[in-house]
This record gives sequence, C-alpha cells and structure tokens, in this order.
Amino acid sequence: MLTKIQALGQTLGFSQIAVAPLDLSSAEPHLQNWLSQNFHGSMDYMARHGMKRARPAELVPGTLSVLTARMNYLPRDTAEGWQEAEWLRLRNPAEAVVSVYARGRDYHKVLRNRLDTLAQQIDALLADALKPHGFEYRAFTDSAPVLEAELATRSGQGWRGKHSLVLNREAGSMFFLGEIFLNVALPASEPITAHCGECTACIDVCPTRAIIAPGLVDARRCISYLTIEHDGSIDEALRPLMGNHIYGCDDCQLICPWNKFAQASSLPDFDVRSGLVGQDMARLLAWSETEFLRYTEGSPIRRIGHVRWLRNLAVAAGNALRHVDEAAIDRAELRQALQACLSHPSEVVREHVHWALAR
Repeated sequence: MLTKIQALGQTLGFSQIAVAPLDLSSAEPHLQNWLSQNFHGSMDYMARHGMKRARPAELVPGTLSVLTARMNYLPRDTAEGWQEAEWLRLRNPAEAVVSVYARGRDYHKVLRNRLDTLAQQIDALLADALKPHGFEYRAFTDSAPVLEAELATRSGQGWRGKHSLVLNREAGSMFFLGEIFLNVALPASEPITAHCGECTACIDVCPTRAIIAPGLVDARRCISYLTIEHDGSIDEALRPLMGNHIYGCDDCQLICPWNKFAQASSLPDFDVRSGLVGQDMARLLAWSETEFLRYTEGSPIRRIGHVRWLRNLAVAAGNALRHVDEAAIDRAELRQALQACLSHPSEVVREHVHWALAR
C-alpha cells in the first residue's frame, strides 16, 4: 500500500513519502526543556498546546498513522556551485539577501494543496477497505503544533543535523516537510542513522551563535527568527551580526557538506520571482506598503508586513554603511533611502533607521 502512495506522491512533486510512528514520548523532555528556557522567544504558539505537539493522536483524535512528505525547493535552474554563489551574495554589502526558500511561491500553499490532493487520492485508493467507517485526514505544513522534524526523522526522511534541521544523504536539507494525519493504520517506515560525525560547520558558521549545542537552537538569537517571527525592536547587540540578511538565513545550510547533494525542485512554484534576488537595499527601502504587497503577493515574505520589512532593511543598510569597502556601495544613495524613512509612522522603523544612519 505504501508503495502505491509513494508513487502518487512522486507525481505530485514530493521527493519522499514515509510513515512515522505515533509514539513521540521520548521527544517530550527535549521539547519541555527548550520551552522552559524560553528558547522559543515570542513564538507563544510553540507552548500554547503543551505536549500535544508530541502526541499526534491527542492533537487529531482518531489518528492511527502519520504520513510524512518531503519536497525539494531549490529553483529548477539551480546550477552546480550554487552554495558559493549564495556566499558571494552575502559578501556583497549592497545586496539585500532573502533566504532561498522564500524566493518563490509561498510553500505553505504549494505543499498544503498537494497534500490535500494526495489525501484525496489515498481516499480513492482505500475506498473499499475503509467501508463503512470512511476516510478522515488532516494535512499540515508548518501550520500547526506538529513536531515535523521529529516525525520526519522517525519515518526515515533523514536525521537531525546539529543545526536541528533534517538532513538527507541524497538531498541535504533544502526541502520542505509536510504531514498527513490519517485514521488508517499503516506500518511505520524505518528510521536512518545520523551522518554528521564530528563536523561542527553549522555551529561554527552561525553569525549570532544561535546554535548553542548540537541540536539545540536558541531562536531568540537566530536570524531567521529575528527577521521573520520577531516583532518589534531587534537587540542592538545582534544587529551588526545580521549582515545583509533581510528575510531568513541559510548560513548553516550553505556550509553543510551534505548540501552538495541538494536537489532542485521539479515544480515551477519555487522558481525565483523577479525583484527578490540581486536587489540593492536602497531600491527595496523605497517600496511603499502598496508596492510591498504587490511584489510579495503569493510569497511567504508578505506575512511579515511592511514594517518588519523596513526594519530588516534598515539593519542591513546600517551594516552596509559600516562596510570598509568604500566602492562596494553607493553610500549617498543608501543614506538618502534611509532618510526617506525617518518620517515613517512606525516607531520601530524610525528607531532602526536612526541606528543605521548612526553607523
């Protein structure tokens, strides 16, 4: 049965389909410890459902098994040496860098639609076997209190790297995860062993030292958290460490040796959108809220809103102005773009712009 489901998943663009066991009780102490140390920062939703995150059958009553799905997201035209190309972007102080996964269509929509389609196909496949009880399911992708990485690793999608992300020997970590909770009992897939060895590249490269121990991330220091999840003012001590990241951060993935095996997506959804790559900060700072909403329509970036967008750009611009290479940026243009934001109605934007200009 799983072989047939996997074949269906492949036609929908999924890289791998597997089945996770329901008993995640051994993951609860780590989750509780992480929450008790407030490593989740302002992400209150992480604690809101307590240990339900580790108890699929409590989260969705009637669940008998969980299908896990993996989908590659590198753009279709990704060339060999893409990691070095990304490092060059991060070394260019004038360029505003958006995380690779966010340069195309919003993955929440892509995965959710395809997970729903897969579930409907499974329903048709199992129709006779399920009579008279019927088929019930719920699909998730980064959208509910689900321990996605834990379910993925326990179902053999990969292992947890020291950066806490899931790693796969054939695909690195450049993929999205999704789940389908089913009221159908399927045998669990076999997990695989970890292959990080003594490597600490991801820990060593983190600009803000957010990976405080193998597999333990303090989100409050993570650039992805600071630019996306965190609302309000960013700690001044962390701002200089954020470089030119304006939405997310891929550093721990770019340095990972396993990502030389990362695979391009087969879907056009994750192709790079015009205006999100290779852009200088001055141009993006000049976007009005209307322009921001237009250019980010259907993108995951839209959810942070225009205020956080300008805040992030102000930090990146401040770091650029401090850059020692005078020829690398047009300082006058960047200062002018920042000064135009000094009258912004948001106190958060104004504060970060003042900080940037003072650099």
